[in-house]
Amino acid sequence: MPESGDGLIGPGDGLIGPADGLLGPAEVRAIAARLGLRPTKALGQNFVIDPNTVRRIVRVAALGPDDVVVEIGPGVGSLTLGLLPVVQRVVAVEVDSTLAAALPETVAARLPAYRGRLQVIAADALALTGVPGAPPTAAVANLPYNIAVPVLLRVLEHLPTITHGLVMVQAEVAERLCAPPGRRVYGVPSVKAAWYAEMRRAGSVSRTVFWPAPRVGSGLVAFSRRPPPTDADRRAVFAVVDAAFAQRRKTLRAALAGWAGGAAEAEWVLRAAGVDPGARGESLALANFARIAAARPAATEGRGTPSR
Repeated sequence: MPESGDGLIGPGDGLIGPADGLLGPAEVRAIAARLGLRPTKALGQNFVIDPNTVRRIVRVAALGPDDVVVEIGPGVGSLTLGLLPVVQRVVAVEVDSTLAAALPETVAARLPAYRGRLQVIAADALALTGVPGAPPTAAVANLPYNIAVPVLLRVLEHLPTITHGLVMVQAEVAERLCAPPGRRVYGVPSVKAAWYAEMRRAGSVSRTVFWPAPRVGSGLVAFSRRPPPTDADRRAVFAVVDAAFAQRRKTLRAALAGWAGGAAEAEWVLRAAGVDPGARGESLALANFARIAAARPAATEGRGTPSR
């Protein structure tokens, strides 16, 4: 069974295991009914209802017994129950207060031997600045479609001890996160994610393994943290990235005019950075954006005129 590329994860993929406490469709719906919960699009609530999908995700995540895992949006606990037996601790961050309160009860009922490995934080992941206890080493999550990219970037920024992980996101988002320069889907998520980690596709997920079923399929993205490829200031680099892709059909000379203080100033900075002013943002790698950010101070100081 493939673990990367386009290997599709769906119900009944042959990964039948022992009675391990995982949730199936009936159990997920029963928990929701007991809590009076109706999944909402506002919170991006699509719960995994296929145990084989959970087993596969945990295996592809390549976790070890010493890992402290941050799980964003555990929901009713489908993935949490798969993670607990294989890692040291799971820190589950859940914005829905009803689900956050119910998760320890679900774990106690289905995997009582592992209840001590769970810590639940009732919080908005978009405001996350850290987690209590031992520093986390991994992140594994079924991320809400509508906030997947900002949540992932925030986790990578504010939890620097996380070295690896696996996230499930909308298929199109998975493509954007992993796209190289020159691809049609290459953009802001691609460049910003590359600042923190190497991203790679790790499989596709059928829409039928969720309740309620989303309209589109999902994708798995595995990541491994690496040092930033430059010592430039991250915020300065990200400002260039945002400006370049805000008007992605325009040349960089035009797209960066507002950021640089004018089209002429933008051309000065671009030439100082060794970047063609007639190029577009989608053709630049992260290192190019970093050179542009680093060249701007020289432009504002007016040191000479770069050669044409």
